[in-house]
Amino acid sequence: MPRPRVHDLDDILDAAERLAVEGGPSTVTIRAVAAATAVSNGAIYHAFGSRGGLVGRAWLRAARRFLDLQQAAIDTALAPASQDGRAAAVDAVVAAADAPAVFAEQFPRSSQLLLHVRRDELLGSGVPEDVADELARLDSVLVDLFIRLAGTLWGRADGPAVEVVEACVVGLPTGLLLRGHRTPNPAMRRRLETAVRAILSLDPPPPRKRQSDNEKGSH
Repeated sequence: MPRPRVHDLDDILDAAERLAVEGGPSTVTIRAVAAATAVSNGAIYHAFGSRGGLVGRAWLRAARRFLDLQQAAIDTALAPASQDGRAAAVDAVVAAADAPAVFAEQFPRSSQLLLHVRRDELLGSGVPEDVADELARLDSVLVDLFIRLAGTLWGRADGPAVEVVEACVVGLPTGLLLRGHRTPNPAMRRRLETAVRAILSLDPPPPRKRQSDNEKGSH
């Protein structure tokens, strides 16, 4: 049996996304998605293998959309050759922090899925191995992004430097833009930018000292 066309797969993922956002993770079942799309249960199982494969692919699509958008914003900020390197690096972190707001504008339902539905509740324990592997790779992409920004800002890739970037790109947007499922508005985004620039005006904490073998043995 041939696989459904690509646009049919997107329709199915759209329905899974909508159910999860509007009714919660438990409402996303093969039967409910079939009813929402007029695609048969069998065709959905053939395309995704299981309920876990379906919701996993829906989550992956949303995550890729977000990371692609965020990476493009960073690349754009770092591109101007005429700009001071330090200023460009700060602009890149500001752009990365603002990415959730841009994502909410361009992909509102994917944004709600990714930012307001808990991944563990949606996916459960039935995620196929290939989907789990892709999820792990996406997690590492985000870490690599933090490391890249820390290196661009300070020429460092140690824990304290990376943690400052993570606070700017994840912690501040979560607190200032996304708490309470609010829709980001221009005033909130300006506050976020101001907070990020203020944090980046300071040097990060010094790298942590590594314990020597003798120090480790003394504890």
